[in-house]
Amino acid sequence: MKDLIEIRWHGRGGQGAKTASLLLADAAFNTGKYIQGFPEYGPERMGAPITAYNRISNAPITIHSNIYEPDYVVVVDDTLLEVVDVTAGLKESGAIIINTTKDANYLKKVLKGYSGNIYTIDARKVSMETLGKYFPNTPMLAAIVKVSGIMTDQELLDDMKGSFKHKFAKKPEVIEPNMKALEMSLKEVKKI
Repeated sequence: MKDLIEIRWHGRGGQGAKTASLLLADAAFNTGKYIQGFPEYGPERMGAPITAYNRISNAPITIHSNIYEPDYVVVVDDTLLEVVDVTAGLKESGAIIINTTKDANYLKKVLKGYSGNIYTIDARKVSMETLGKYFPNTPMLAAIVKVSGIMTDQELLDDMKGSFKHKFAKKPEVIEPNMKALEMSLKEVKKI
């Protein structure tokens, strides 16, 4: 991992982009990294576009601002591709990870000539198969870890098992499906 990795998340209110960014920050912290995880708030409501951010580093982080030139962008909802400039400032040496089933030609067109790496995952399929409901944040969390190499797959799985045990203490029946969603997502993310 390079010294500082910056990630910008694009989603809609209620899809869990903020939660996923905070889970990523916690997991990275638990592997000994310095972290920041924060949302950008405006007049958000259920379904409105939202943005969240992560900074992850091997050294203390002294920057305290939004992220304008991210290494990675995570798009939790592909309907945002035509509404928000998701590649704004995205480094060509980085990558964008999109929850979508759209084909490569459409994605390249709508991403306005972005020539960096593009990855996709069908988070709907993963979450429906493992969770029985559409919760895209767990698959997208696994996808960004896989693409960025912030931590190993096993470090993510080990940390999230503990996190889910705490988070879902009153609903232990959802722990195993969420773990399966992570495991499946690590295999399902594809470079186009």
